[in-house]
Amino acid sequence: MGRDRQDAEDVVQEAFVRAAARWGRVGAYELPEAWVRRVAIRLALNELRRVRRGLTALLRLRPAHQDGPSEDRPALIVALRDLPLRYRQVLVLHYLADLPVQQIAAELGLPQGTVTTWLARGRLALIQRLGTSDKEQEVQDV
Repeated sequence: MGRDRQDAEDVVQEAFVRAAARWGRVGAYELPEAWVRRVAIRLALNELRRVRRGLTALLRLRPAHQDGPSEDRPALIVALRDLPLRYRQVLVLHYLADLPVQQIAAELGLPQGTVTTWLARGRLALIQRLGTSDKEQEVQDV
């Protein structure tokens, strides 16, 4: 009834644990093993229902249409991988997780000034690795 052997073993073990906790009452039954089987079946069904509800929720929540990766994305991923870990961490937390500098500093246990410096250095390193666009070049020329 479960997804695999490990799930089945877990369900049976839980059924026996519940039987042991109630052995004063369950042991008096004519067929205590039938009680254990019934509990195991109910636990397995509950687990299957839980998994099905989770899958249904995921299907409802996924976007109807997903855009493919942009042309810049693979280059950005490669450039991020080339950066030192500390720069990657602060850049990802700031730009992808949308965390403010103060929160990044608190989560990483760093001073805010260090986070700001690493953000600046990380952005500069990304620009150097990715090259500048025409618009950025115009701004730099002015």
